[in-house]
Amino acid sequence: MRETTDILISGGGVAGLTAACALGSAGFRVICVDPAPPVTSDEADGADLRTTAFLQPSIPVLQGAGLWPRLEPHAAALQVMRIIDAGGAEPIARLTRDFDARDISDQPFGWNLPNWLLRREMVARLEELANVSFCPGIGFSRMLVRESEALVTLTDGTRIAAHLVIGADGRQSPVREALGIGAKTCRYGQKALAFAVAHDLPHGNVSTEVHRKGGPFTLVPLPDRDGRPASAVVWMESGPEVALLVALPVSDFEAEMTARSSGILGQLRLISRRSVWPIISQIADRMSGQRSVLLAEAAHVVPPIGAQGLNMSLADLACLLSLVEKHRDDPGVAAVTDAYHRRRHWEVRARVTGIDLLNRASMAEARPLRDLRARALDLLYSTKPVRQTLMRAGLGLGAVGAGTDPS
Repeated sequence: MRETTDILISGGGVAGLTAACALGSAGFRVICVDPAPPVTSDEADGADLRTTAFLQPSIPVLQGAGLWPRLEPHAAALQVMRIIDAGGAEPIARLTRDFDARDISDQPFGWNLPNWLLRREMVARLEELANVSFCPGIGFSRMLVRESEALVTLTDGTRIAAHLVIGADGRQSPVREALGIGAKTCRYGQKALAFAVAHDLPHGNVSTEVHRKGGPFTLVPLPDRDGRPASAVVWMESGPEVALLVALPVSDFEAEMTARSSGILGQLRLISRRSVWPIISQIADRMSGQRSVLLAEAAHVVPPIGAQGLNMSLADLACLLSLVEKHRDDPGVAAVTDAYHRRRHWEVRARVTGIDLLNRASMAEARPLRDLRARALDLLYSTKPVRQTLMRAGLGLGAVGAGTDPS
């Protein structure tokens, strides 16, 4: 059996589903496939308990995809990004610096939502789009690229002729492999624990990174849970340390995480299961091939610092949307795919490099290096123009959208 479509998306994670919603809302015929059905409940096995903070520049992409009206009622605003250095002899805050969105905007930095809920609302949006077919349980198998189309074979034997193929299928991307595109990977020996907590004190829409060693301990605001303040936590540590933490009884784990948080929100209580994720940096050698582009973790992976990961992915999507709009009859022409690589790859390289350096600084074990980290934070924060520049760079203001072509 052979089908035809404008765009085939391999990958039904948050990035792939957003792309399907956005391109479908733009009027393209879209087929989105993924070998695993999306988990849309936090209680289900395999639920992604991480959260995503959508920064300001990503919101227009979600609006255009018809997603933001669905998502906004469930979102917690991020008004302040707080960095705490607890790298002294005792695990207590010795330096606290607040980066307030009011310094650069009348809007919060962003809005935070659980990943499982994003999938639920995105699947619901796809059901409203008659020109989009979502096929969970079916994956990408192989691809033959011709001058006028890409002929994709799926795992159930279906053959699809598409003008454009989008690989949004993760760090081990089958589409990237089919294109013969390599990727450079950096492993840190770190893993991240992701879970949700309730706490005694309100978060006040403040997202907090506590730095000591091993990586940041990040508390990101969630809407209240059963009338109690709640936050999502990403706790980065060495692999062996994470294995020890996961094995702790809940009461002992709660004591450890409260201590690691420097007690800034009072006693933390675990309200979800604990999930573990490996931490790497990765960047594809190219972000496009003939009649194909790579998006999200198929193209780039970064440690969960500064809410950069999915927002970089939405910058990919915004760039792609601007290009295919000019080639609606054939969105897979070289004028689209080549320009996409040129516009995105240089900025992605810069962000992957910057986040790599931040992560290495956050991992510092030796006291002199931790002291140096604290002094650097204090220096960068103390000068208002520098502080504002850092906040704008962190948001990616000016980066999300069509991008600039350095060639």
